Amino acid sequence: MRPTKYSTTSIVTMLRRRKIATMPELMVALGTDARRTVFRKLKELHYRTSYSHRGRYYTLDDVAEFDERGLWAYEDVWFSIHGTLLSTAASTVETAEVGYFVEELDNVLHVGTKDALRKLVRDARLTREEFSGRFLYCAANANRRHRQLLGRRTMLAEPGIVGSLPETAIMPDELRAAIVLFFSLLDEKQRRLYAGLEALKTGRGGDARIAELLGLSTDTVARGRRELLEQDVDVERVRRVGGGRKPVEKKRRS
Repeated sequence: MRPTKYSTTSIVTMLRRRKIATMPELMVALGTDARRTVFRKLKELHYRTSYSHRGRYYTLDDVAEFDERGLWAYEDVWFSIHGTLLSTAASTVETAEVGYFVEELDNVLHVGTKDALRKLVRDARLTREEFSGRFLYCAANANRRHRQLLGRRTMLAEPGIVGSLPETAIMPDELRAAIVLFFSLLDEKQRRLYAGLEALKTGRGGDARIAELLGLSTDTVARGRRELLEQDVDVERVRRVGGGRKPVEKKRRS
């Protein structure tokens, strides 16, 4: 009896239609009860396993649309160009400008990362430094770690005043609340100009970051930024009627 031949076509067709699938679903698509057969066929393809959901889901490289961080999600299932959660966490921390606290990395990767970070430290792939009563996870390279610690101290010392605002995912809750409160006290034009100013300080990608933080459209932020650059601001119209110091009338000498 000749052995059954399996084709990757059924797997490719399924993943391109459904984006992601579990091992049992792939077994059904391939028409086999053997996981080993599915793995053998997957090796013929450029595929990824999810770093969330304990790696239960699979996709193809030409299906995933990875962002600038190398992440992609479909129906709350997360994939990474780095593969596993360990590798993804290690790469994300190593390339960070200011390192990461656990809760910050949780927000960035959308999964719990405490156990992964602890293992990376035990394996000497990352380091951690006590910082403001918490552990800040940094690169293993000494020079890189030094720059991350310096950047973190600078960010916490003068957040959003001299430098740009930190990314939303790693912004301290107190700072975010203060910014939102201050922003709510401004009128429409002042909000647009403030957003434009922060976008200018942030640099590349600033319009999108500030728009996300303040709940504005990127067009509004871009408009405020252009008005500041072109100095297209009518100062008199920004002032409220009747505002400012009352004029002082000099008394004549008798």
